[in-house]
Amino acid sequence: PQNHRDSFFQTLHKRRTHRQFSSEPLSLSQVSSVLFHTWGIQGFLRSPFFGDLPFKTSPSGGARHPIECYVLALRVSELAAGIYHYHAGDHELRRIKDGLEATTVREYCADQVYPHRAAAVFVMTAIFKRTMWKYHKPRAYRVVLLDAGHLAQTFCLVATRLGLAPFSTAAFKDSLIEEHLGIDGVSESALYVTGLGVPAS
Repeated sequence: PQNHRDSFFQTLHKRRTHRQFSSEPLSLSQVSSVLFHTWGIQGFLRSPFFGDLPFKTSPSGGARHPIECYVLALRVSELAAGIYHYHAGDHELRRIKDGLEATTVREYCADQVYPHRAAAVFVMTAIFKRTMWKYHKPRAYRVVLLDAGHLAQTFCLVATRLGLAPFSTAAFKDSLIEEHLGIDGVSESALYVTGLGVPAS
C-alpha cells in the first residue's frame, strides 16, 4: 500500500481497544488535547439561514453537532477527581460533581472489569432537538447515533496519536449516569462511553 510510512496511516493501524492501563495519571494537557481534537470547535462557517455553523474534526448531519461530552476524571494531574461538562465553545471544563470513586465508574459501566481502571472516562450524550428541529423525520435519531460513532473513532485515533490507550463501550447504565449528570434522559440522553489511560507496560 502507498503511504504506509505516513504518520496518519501509522496511527490508523496502531489503533487498538485497550483494557489494561498503567496506574500513572494522565496530564491535564493530554486530556485537553483529546477534548479539543475530538469535541472541540475548530472554526465556524457563516450560513445565511442557520447562523454560525461550527466546524469539528468529525462530520455531523446538517452541522448540528448534537453530542455533548462529560468527563469522569479519576487520575488526571491538576484536575480534581470528579465529573465535568466540557463546554466546546470555550474549551472549558465545568465541574458538576466533586469526588469520584473508581467503584462508581465500574457501576456506571455495567460492572465491566476494566473501565474504572482508566484514568479518565468520557460520556457522550445527545441533545436531540439540535438535530430534530431541522430534520423532522424519525431517521434523524439514526443520524444522531452516527454522529456519536464518528466522534468515538476520532477519539480513538487522537488518543492513539498521543500515545495513550483508548477504549469505547456501549455497555453502561443509562439512567444512573443520567441521574448523576443531571440530565433527564429524554431531551438529553447518554449514548456512548469512551475512556483512556496511560498504556500498561
